[in-house]
Amino acid sequence: MLILFIAYLGGVLTILSPCILPVLPFVFARADRPFRSHGLPMLAGMALAFAVVATLAAVGGGWIVTLNEYGRYAAMGLLALFGATLLFPRVAERLSRPLVAMGLRMSGAGQASAFSPLWLGVGTGLLWAPCAGPILGLILTGAALNGASVGTSLLLLAYAAGACTSLAMALLSGGRLLSALQRTLPTGEWARRAAGAAVLAGVGAIALGLDTGWLARLSLGTTSTLEQALVDTLRKDAPQAQREDTGFMRVSDTRPAPVPARDLRVEGRLPSLAGATGWINSAPLTPEALRGKVVLVDFWTYSCINCLRTLPYVRAWADKYKDAGLVVIGVHSPEFAFEKNPANVRRAVKDLGIGFPVALDNDFAIWRGFDNQAWPAFYFVDAQGRIRHHQFGENRYDKAEQVIQQLLAEAGQADKTHAGLVAPLGQGTQAAPGAEPAQSGETYLGHARTHGFASPGGIARDRAKAYEPAASSLRTNQWALGGDWTVEAERAVLNHADGRIAYRFKARDLHLVLGPAADGKPVRFTVRVDGQPPLADHGADTDAQGRGVVDAQKLYQLVRQASGGRERLFEIEFLDAGAQAYAFTFG
Repeated sequence: MLILFIAYLGGVLTILSPCILPVLPFVFARADRPFRSHGLPMLAGMALAFAVVATLAAVGGGWIVTLNEYGRYAAMGLLALFGATLLFPRVAERLSRPLVAMGLRMSGAGQASAFSPLWLGVGTGLLWAPCAGPILGLILTGAALNGASVGTSLLLLAYAAGACTSLAMALLSGGRLLSALQRTLPTGEWARRAAGAAVLAGVGAIALGLDTGWLARLSLGTTSTLEQALVDTLRKDAPQAQREDTGFMRVSDTRPAPVPARDLRVEGRLPSLAGATGWINSAPLTPEALRGKVVLVDFWTYSCINCLRTLPYVRAWADKYKDAGLVVIGVHSPEFAFEKNPANVRRAVKDLGIGFPVALDNDFAIWRGFDNQAWPAFYFVDAQGRIRHHQFGENRYDKAEQVIQQLLAEAGQADKTHAGLVAPLGQGTQAAPGAEPAQSGETYLGHARTHGFASPGGIARDRAKAYEPAASSLRTNQWALGGDWTVEAERAVLNHADGRIAYRFKARDLHLVLGPAADGKPVRFTVRVDGQPPLADHGADTDAQGRGVVDAQKLYQLVRQASGGRERLFEIEFLDAGAQAYAFTFG
């Protein structure tokens, strides 16, 4: 309700914006008619048409990312049409002319029906919707949080209702406000055309492939911020120790007190899975179709080191208990924008050897349904569809498997379970963490959440800057850039070849979430530890001389030592331009 109220207030204030001016002549043309029979139906039609058109705009923006391979050109065409209506007012007028004319004819013919002003309002809403687009940037991005749904339309309808409330007050007060507002019309027209030119320029850049990552960052990075703000608002009573600045948390190692099998209490019912934006390895699943099965729901994201280290156990449980009736569902709830690309997730699922169903939770709908708070997180559901246990973080795999065995036994499958517990041996990024806790923590390289940055002059946000190397002066858990970089909210992007990143760390393993150039071209790199090739301390994604290649957006293991008891200086040099660096993680 809070977000709907905020959207409504935003709509009320729209009357102060030049973008409302193009529709004022249509509104005040009805000032001489009774408000209840003419003004009110016209404003209702205007709000309805606006909500429908604005929803299509929000969905169109999402097509470019979620249907990257198939719907890209259709979505760009839709956005180009909206840009044209901003730049060329006559285009908007022609689009709305049939409905406006119908309303005027019906009204002029003297028909005493509410449908005549209603149709006039629908046409006026079509004229207003493209103009209001720039003001609604924040609202539309927030609407994308829920995708194409009733919630999205309600949010936009609340905004439209707020705007119509202001117009209704102006209409009731007479036409005097019109003459005062019309004096600012030239400014409104220039703002409208400038916005249209910017939209068309952006669509052109995307069509030419000048920066294939731009729109994804615009639509997804901002969405992530709104998701975090919304979750924080809804969970103000959550313990602060369980929340990072992201609004969610990654959990490396939780050791809950053992729960005796007989004490597994009912925590709730399996929520709907209908919010998934796609499925891998399975057709869409529903709680009803899963009745009679024991279900393990695993919340993960493929660049999360803590999630990757649980996978050997999750795969082993899926294989061992499949014939006994266990269904494992991996709910992929992304952290970074690139993790919302279905093609990236499909590649990761294949590379990680995941054969169980994976639900793509790009809108965090399933996450919210479970009231989840962490990656990784396990939820154990019995054959009656009841959640009986949950577990956050790594370790306690023995307890998790015992819960699975108990729930299968309750379902009458005790003869198909084995008392022994699995003991898989993960490799590479899926290997278990070191015995000694890492003294270095997750560090983001984007300016929105970074800390410990030590290059002289600090970070230049969202613009290119040549950074001076400062590796020799770094203290523990500080990092620095060298070379020409653009540090964005979520990542740092290398503009020219021979850029460097240095980090002084204390842990056994060092990982870095990386991506290739925006056009997909691989980026070569070389790693040094204390100024020397890593040799036996190289990670799974480098050789003994520290050489490696970034060919996909994922987590790379760059250092894997026998132990992590001493402080080391890590340096990576990128031999090609375009490298994208997101976050360090350790183990």
